[in-house]
Amino acid sequence: MPKLSPTDPYIHPECSIAGSTFGAYVEIGHGSRVLNSTFEDYAYCDRYADIANTTVGRFSNIAAFTRIGPTDHPYRKAAQHHFLYRSSYYFEDAEDDPRFFEHRASRRSTLGADCWVGHGAIIKPEVTIGTGAVIASGAVVTRDVAPFMIMAGVPAKPVKMRFDPSVADALQEIAWWDWPHDRLRTALEDFRTMRAEAFVEKYR
Repeated sequence: MPKLSPTDPYIHPECSIAGSTFGAYVEIGHGSRVLNSTFEDYAYCDRYADIANTTVGRFSNIAAFTRIGPTDHPYRKAAQHHFLYRSSYYFEDAEDDPRFFEHRASRRSTLGADCWVGHGAIIKPEVTIGTGAVIASGAVVTRDVAPFMIMAGVPAKPVKMRFDPSVADALQEIAWWDWPHDRLRTALEDFRTMRAEAFVEKYR
């Protein structure tokens, strides 16, 4: 989908999009699938991301071949197969099961502002990723993640905080991810050159 203005979302070719909304400066990578999700301003995903039932916070960074909010099969039933809920595919006289799809859509995942989700990572439904957290490549996240925490492994476990707690707290207070576009531009050189500690000292 071509951009009509600089702020319009940029949807690369061969994407599958349904029931989703996109804020300003959003980018959806080639071949990605986005279902029943919201991308807030400046968030993006790279190629072949598969994102369902998710709220993606401002400035979130989602690498290629990730899955967020992947759907589950009804493994506690006698059968797990599509025929239980996509029944019209298989039986002329049966309808799909709306209760199953309503329940699936209600199990939302949430990414806080400025998260980084690494290549091939999976974030399960109903998981919240805190502001500024990092999910390592290939990680499988099954539980909530604290702000500014680095997570890795299968299942993902905390590795370390990105910053000292005082710096993390100060960044939460500054909340640069909520700044207007013009203020981001004014501070661009500081974002580029300052470590977080110096940035906090200047803008706190």
